[in-house]
Amino acid sequence: MSAPNSNDFPKPSNQVKETLAFLWPYIWPKGRFDLRVQVILAVVAMFLGKIITVMIPYTYKWATNSFTAPHLPNLTFWQLLMLSPIIMVVAYNVARFMSQALNNLRDALFAAVGQHAVRGLSNRSFQHLHNLSLRFHLQRRTGGLSRVIERGKAGIETIVRLAMMFGVPTVLEVILTAIILTNQFSIWYVVVIAVTVVIYIWFSIWASNQRIQIRKDMNEADTDSMSKAVDSLLNFETVKYFNNEQLEIDRYNRATAKYETAAIKTYTSLAWLNFGQAFIFSVGMLIVMLMSANEVVKGNQTIGHFVMINAFMMQLAMPLNFIGTLYREIAVGLIDMGAMFSLLDEAEEVTDKEDATDLVINKGEITFENVKFSYDPEREILKGVSFHVPAGKTVAIVGPSGAGKSTISRLLYRFYDVKNGAIKIDGQDLRDVTQSSLRKVIGMVPQDTVLFNDTIKYNIAYGRVGATDEEIEMAASRAQISGFINAQPHGYDTEVGERGLKLSGGEKQRVAIARTILKAPPLLILDEATSALDTHTEREIQAALDEVSKNRTTLVIAHRLSTIVNADEIIVLKDGVIAERGKHDDLIAQNGIYKSMWEKQKSASEALETLAQMGDD
Repeated sequence: MSAPNSNDFPKPSNQVKETLAFLWPYIWPKGRFDLRVQVILAVVAMFLGKIITVMIPYTYKWATNSFTAPHLPNLTFWQLLMLSPIIMVVAYNVARFMSQALNNLRDALFAAVGQHAVRGLSNRSFQHLHNLSLRFHLQRRTGGLSRVIERGKAGIETIVRLAMMFGVPTVLEVILTAIILTNQFSIWYVVVIAVTVVIYIWFSIWASNQRIQIRKDMNEADTDSMSKAVDSLLNFETVKYFNNEQLEIDRYNRATAKYETAAIKTYTSLAWLNFGQAFIFSVGMLIVMLMSANEVVKGNQTIGHFVMINAFMMQLAMPLNFIGTLYREIAVGLIDMGAMFSLLDEAEEVTDKEDATDLVINKGEITFENVKFSYDPEREILKGVSFHVPAGKTVAIVGPSGAGKSTISRLLYRFYDVKNGAIKIDGQDLRDVTQSSLRKVIGMVPQDTVLFNDTIKYNIAYGRVGATDEEIEMAASRAQISGFINAQPHGYDTEVGERGLKLSGGEKQRVAIARTILKAPPLLILDEATSALDTHTEREIQAALDEVSKNRTTLVIAHRLSTIVNADEIIVLKDGVIAERGKHDDLIAQNGIYKSMWEKQKSASEALETLAQMGDD
């Protein structure tokens, strides 16, 4: 489904008028003639239903009067019809049925329109989240974010359903009722009912406003508890490592205790609101029924008039009660939608220029020209970094933690834009090309491979959607993981679990390499791809990495120097600047930072091998 363009919408806000204007393109969608026809039919059903609804008390009145009417001669056919108790009772029940049937027809016709709006806005929010920067997602909790979207969807559905298909019919019914009461009784009945309605609505709004902050507190507590639950479960193994189950339970319990307190206040305040509404309406109903009873005793009205005013009041009670519910639900819906609208208002940090073109790969050269960058204005990460990766060559970047190594890979992927300088591929500034075309030509094997909770086949095929089974199996073979996959009972349909936790670190890395091979990009980034693996697994993975990087322009962010000794150039970063650069042997000869790092790692590696041999003995 193609969602309306974001430029077609006003800025969303918590004002009802602007919110409905924001929703209108989804309720009256362009290019969907079928949905527009359903909207029209739903409105027709609404009007017919309300006209029949206000006729129900008339049939009740006629049925009542028919039992006490004297049998007079020379009556017309219609007079005889209205004096027939059986016919009037049938007419009363038929009218009730038709009213309900038309209301249900209205709801059924509008269901597709409402769900289209929910789906369209949900898709728009999901798309927008993917367009936001890495900075935004690093600062947000996944559990809380999913809760915001879930409540936002519920708020959209509430406002579309209640405001558009119940709010208008309720107002229409109140107006028709006032006209009929003026005609059948007197203006004083309308005055009493009008005063009752005004007080009723005022009280409903006043009480609902008191409940808004309570609802906000409940939502915040709900988001906090969900965030803690998701965070704890995602770190299940860490919890076990440190035997901190009780700590996590206590954290979650404190969060749910806040939700419990807020929820109790919410439901208690709702009970008092309902009590006040019932009292106000009962007083108004008592007054008009006493007025009618007095007129019946005086002979100015029939018993039918008495039951008619009672029927009107009972019938009016439902939409009146719904006015209170309508306001409460819309207010709550606006609160729930507020967080989603805040997400939609969140500015995209990295955007394509209006005249951005697709990146064209000729050779596949990467150039950093005096690149400066900082996540925080007060702390610069890269301080004028310049280097060149020739086509088909491998350049490795090493250095201590915090030197800015991983920042370089993020800038190359354009998760962020550089503050000064430029990054170019084949002479094209990354800021002048589309993000989509840029990311199509880069392959990434990260240090921490996170897999989708699906099958091995799905995760490998993620590198190139639509790849054939033969291509997937070929990629797995080149990544040296086909033997492991074929040994599984379900083969390529083996589930990897949440974040790939059913696989070992080496197996996950091989899956990541396989999907990069399947993508077949001209440019490759290896971001500390083996630093989290043991020495034996590292050597096996390194062979697969050598295979995937063959004849490709490769940028290696390295922690273990043993993996990059054959690189065409090694760049040593320190404090955001290039401290040393050259081939492995040249850097060793310089007797500087690189040599110091090499000797430390070599000593540590030899010590580990000695311990391993002692263990074998």
